[in-house]
Amino acid sequence: MSSTPSTLTATQKYAAAALFSLALHQAQIHQTHPLGFPSHQDDDDGASEERASSSSSSDSVNDDPQLWVHQSSGLLRPVFKYLEIDSRAWGGLEETVAYSPAKHHVGAFLRLLAEENSNISEESADMELALANSIKAMSLSMEKTPDDYESKMEKQREYELACREKFSTPDKTLESESKENNMPNSSQQETSAITSIVEEAHIESIFESDGEPLEEMEILSFSRKVTVLYELLSACLADALEDNKKSTRPREGYDARHRVALRLLATWFDVKWTTVETIEIMVACSAMALLKIKEQEEVAQSPKSKWAKWKRGGIIGGAALAGGTLMAVTGGLAAPAIAAGFGALAPTLGTIIPVIGASGFAAVATAAGSVAGSVAVAASFGAAGAGLTGSKMARRIGDVDEFEFKAVGENHNQGRLAVEILISGFVFEEEDFIRPWEAQNDNLERYVLQWESKNLIAVSTAIQDWLTSTMALQMMKHGAMMTVLSSLLVALAWPATLVALTDFIDSKWTIAVNRSDKAGKLLAEVLMKGLQGQRPVTLVGFSLGARVIFKCLQALAESESNAGLVERVVLLGAPIGIKDMNWEATRKVVAGRYVNVYSTNDWILGIAFRASLLTQGLAGIQPVDVPGIENVDVTEVIEGHSSYLWRSHYILEQLELDTYYPVFNRKIIKS
Repeated sequence: MSSTPSTLTATQKYAAAALFSLALHQAQIHQTHPLGFPSHQDDDDGASEERASSSSSSDSVNDDPQLWVHQSSGLLRPVFKYLEIDSRAWGGLEETVAYSPAKHHVGAFLRLLAEENSNISEESADMELALANSIKAMSLSMEKTPDDYESKMEKQREYELACREKFSTPDKTLESESKENNMPNSSQQETSAITSIVEEAHIESIFESDGEPLEEMEILSFSRKVTVLYELLSACLADALEDNKKSTRPREGYDARHRVALRLLATWFDVKWTTVETIEIMVACSAMALLKIKEQEEVAQSPKSKWAKWKRGGIIGGAALAGGTLMAVTGGLAAPAIAAGFGALAPTLGTIIPVIGASGFAAVATAAGSVAGSVAVAASFGAAGAGLTGSKMARRIGDVDEFEFKAVGENHNQGRLAVEILISGFVFEEEDFIRPWEAQNDNLERYVLQWESKNLIAVSTAIQDWLTSTMALQMMKHGAMMTVLSSLLVALAWPATLVALTDFIDSKWTIAVNRSDKAGKLLAEVLMKGLQGQRPVTLVGFSLGARVIFKCLQALAESESNAGLVERVVLLGAPIGIKDMNWEATRKVVAGRYVNVYSTNDWILGIAFRASLLTQGLAGIQPVDVPGIENVDVTEVIEGHSSYLWRSHYILEQLELDTYYPVFNRKIIKS
């Protein structure tokens, strides 16, 4: 398959491929040694920095198939092929990035990209500049206005006020008690230290080891940076796997590991992530434009032959939209801002991609909002069902009675190439599945999962009723609950009165936990079937919703072929044991950041989970000591377990998930 006509020279393509390879390998290293963590900084011999897999002691990439840069992963060689890198150089590139310090090479490859600026033709320079200006304009159209943000926050404050009035139990008064009665927690100081370090990771990620900025970054123009990112994204999405028989990568699509590598490369380039998201939309829209043209020209041919010819034409974004994406991905370009931006850059893209031409791109902008057209395009790709919201999930796993995705936010039908699934797990009415997530301010296509509402409402209500019982109020008044939580963690016996009080919660809790485990397996099935459109997924959930996500990850971890599905995970107040739960396996199927958010005074969670907790630990109230998992202590923010209903949004804001490196900005003002 030949690539799209490019403004980059052969040398610049080689440098771009090498930088992407370095970023991909570093991203795998950062799975277990995130930037800024002490284990990363204290590794004097650099061994962990340069080897992402311990499965082999060999010095050859060929002997270490667990590496993302290994041929069997199917992640690098299709990119090399798309960029027309000489096949004789592939093995050398793979060996270099896997077994030689990245800091020794990043600057050199940046110089290769920059030094040929003087040799670039005037026409190519004009094209790069036009592309950069179009991306800037389109990025601006995607930005949320202060009024939009304030409107969302006002709705969030209204929801918070309603929740506080509804759940005005004395558990919030434990804040002062916890300072006196809280269990000894050496991890709290340790986690705070980690947080203070990781907030410096951005500097570490774009600076040399001696702290000096990369000079090459300064001389590399913005237009060259975005051109490189544009072509690399194109290469990631174009399907060149047909000649790679040894690849274990089972599916076409936008691999989460590719997206994480691009995120790191954008960090090295000091380019905002919203710029890359804009490029993603352009890629998706370009794919839709070409497919519409091919449909018109080849009506008599089968979808398979059209698809094959489309790939041979070298259009960007090919494979990313296979397996049921286009209706979910490009779905008509409904937003006026996106349509306007796309129309503005039609002349530029028409030059870069002559097979479509400026008139073709202009037609796409004109057709904004054409749902019927997007459905027809989706059919050309062999769409898997009708995506997330259009599919009625059969009751295939045990007793799961309700499992439904609902679209939230304004980012649907706009060509978004990444998905976010948000899962509530402590709810009192159906709106609690949606309201906690409405104020999200990212650029992902977002869905909430409404699941087992009857059982979740039952257990949440039972816990709330217990909190208002006379005995519970007395125990809270005397500060006994934190003592109970301390006893729980060291497996001491509980007072008989407390055991009797919590017995009536147990049956409802047991049912809810059982359903959450089954819902997690069902969620894994959804992702493996590609109903999200073979796009990278971010999973966020609180309480039993976090358990659904964890069980989903466990199911995905049963096969290494699922490694490219999930990009990021955030678990808040998770009722998940720590010991013997194989957290390490779940870490391997999350390509990017994996965050455990906990509160040391969440005794409600401890009491509800007591039967299976004992000495197993509990992720929702303490850190998980597994390499690569970010532990964030939100004790100062969470007043009680129900606080996650209205506090999850604020916590996610401070996590700044769009950054590559671990961050938790503690500038949260408590109400």
